[in-house]
Amino acid sequence: MSEKKNRRADRKSFNQAVVKELREHKSSFLVFSILRVLVIVTLVRQIMLGSYESAFFCVLTLALLYVPSWLQVKLHIELPPALEITILCFIFAAEILGEVNAFYVNVPNWDTMLHTLNGFLAAAVGFSMVILLNDNEKLTFELSPFFLALVAFCFSMTIGVLWEFFEFSMDWFFHTDMQKDTIVHAIHSVTLDPTNSNKVVTIHNIQDVAVNGSSLGLDGYLDIGIIDTMKDLFVNFLGAVVFSLTGFFYARSKGKKKTPAQNFVPSRKSADHDYLLQARCQEDAQAEEGVTPPRGPPAANKKSPARKRRCRGASGRGFVLGGFVPAAGQVWSASRMMTRFKNWAFRTM
Repeated sequence: MSEKKNRRADRKSFNQAVVKELREHKSSFLVFSILRVLVIVTLVRQIMLGSYESAFFCVLTLALLYVPSWLQVKLHIELPPALEITILCFIFAAEILGEVNAFYVNVPNWDTMLHTLNGFLAAAVGFSMVILLNDNEKLTFELSPFFLALVAFCFSMTIGVLWEFFEFSMDWFFHTDMQKDTIVHAIHSVTLDPTNSNKVVTIHNIQDVAVNGSSLGLDGYLDIGIIDTMKDLFVNFLGAVVFSLTGFFYARSKGKKKTPAQNFVPSRKSADHDYLLQARCQEDAQAEEGVTPPRGPPAANKKSPARKRRCRGASGRGFVLGGFVPAAGQVWSASRMMTRFKNWAFRTM
C-alpha cells in the first residue's frame, strides 16, 4: 500500500515539475500554447469529418508537444528556448501540416526542408550528449573540438539512416508510402540486358508506363522511393555539416564565442531550476511538518545527506528550503521562525 502511495506521490511531483517547466520560458510557452490550440481545433475538425487516422496524428502530436518539457524534467537538463521552440515547430510541421494537411504532397520540398532541419537538430543532440557527459563529475576528460564536431555529424547521419530504415520497413510491411515516388524519364538497368552480361541498358525519353495493360498516365516512369531516400540523406548531411561547423567553433572557444550552436546546446539544471527536485523536497518537508503523511515506511523517509544538500541548495516559489520556509497555508510564530532559522543555519554549517 505504501509503495502505491509513493508511486502516486512521485507521479504528482513529476507532473507538477512538467507544468512548471512548460511555463519557465515565456517564449516557448507561448509557442506551445498556440500550437496546442491549433492541434485541438484540427482534432475536432478531423473527428467531425470522420477522418480518424488524421485524428490519431492529432492526438499523437498533443503528446509529442510535451516531450521537450518531459525530457528536461526527467534528465535534469535545461533546453535553450530556441531549441525548444524549434522542436515544437518541427513536430507541428511534420505531423499536422505534413501528414494531416498533406503538405508533403501539396507543398514542394516540404519533406526536404524537414529532413534538413532534422539533420541539424540530430547533430545538436549528438553534440549535447557528449557535452553533458563530459560535464559529469565522474567523467572529467578533455575532448578536442574536432572530435565533438565529428561525433555530432556521425550521430546525425546515423539517425538519418535509421529513419530511412524505418520508412522502408513501413512501406514494405504495412504498404504505406513514406518513401515518396519520383517520376523520371529515363532508366538505366542491367536487368534489361538480354545477354545477362552485366551491361547497362538505357531507355531514354519515357513518355508513359503501362501496368497490366493499363496506362498510369504519369508522363514518365515511376521511380519507387530510391531518389527520395537519397535526397533525404543528402539534405540530412547538409544539416549535420552546418551544425557541426558551428559546434566546432563553439567548442573551440569553450562557449565564450557567440555561434548559432549555443542556442541549441542544452546544459545541466541548477538546483534553483530543477523543478522535480523542488517538488520532491517540498513534499518531504511537508511530511516532516505533518502537513502530509510520510511516504512509505519510516526507514524509507530518511533522506540521504546528498538529497538534503540538494534540497537546501534548491529554491523556488512556494518551495520549502530545508524546512526553514513555511509551506503554503502555514503561519509560523516569530519564536518558531527563529527556532527554524537556527536549525537551518546549523545544518548548513
